Amino acid sequence: MKSLRITFFLFSVTVLASAGSPKSRFRGEISDTQCAMNIHSLARSHAEMIAKGTLGTDAASCARACVRRGGEWVLQSGEQVFRLKSQAGIEQFAGKQVEITGTLDSKTHTIDNVDIRPVPARSGTSH
Repeated sequence: MKSLRITFFLFSVTVLASAGSPKSRFRGEISDTQCAMNIHSLARSHAEMIAKGTLGTDAASCARACVRRGGEWVLQSGEQVFRLKSQAGIEQFAGKQVEITGTLDSKTHTIDNVDIRPVPARSGTSH
């Protein structure tokens, strides 16, 4: 009877482990592959394109212009850039700080995003 319980326990752990990776939260700015991945911006930011006056007047308009020209929406978190599996509904967050809930594929650096929420702007200064 004890060996049956151990077998059942091991089977349950195996099933749960293979049920899928847990979802994680990721924070950063919604950007585009063109700027964030150094395709046309050496600084890996919108600042260069905005300064040239070629693709927008702020981060949001620059990202939208780049996506219209064939780029994809990404999450840029510091030096890390994560592709977003689902591109639907991302445009409304262009240039904004967000928190994304999803599962990371570490091989492709892609987040299977299931939820996205704006991160409230910080007010005041911290000491």
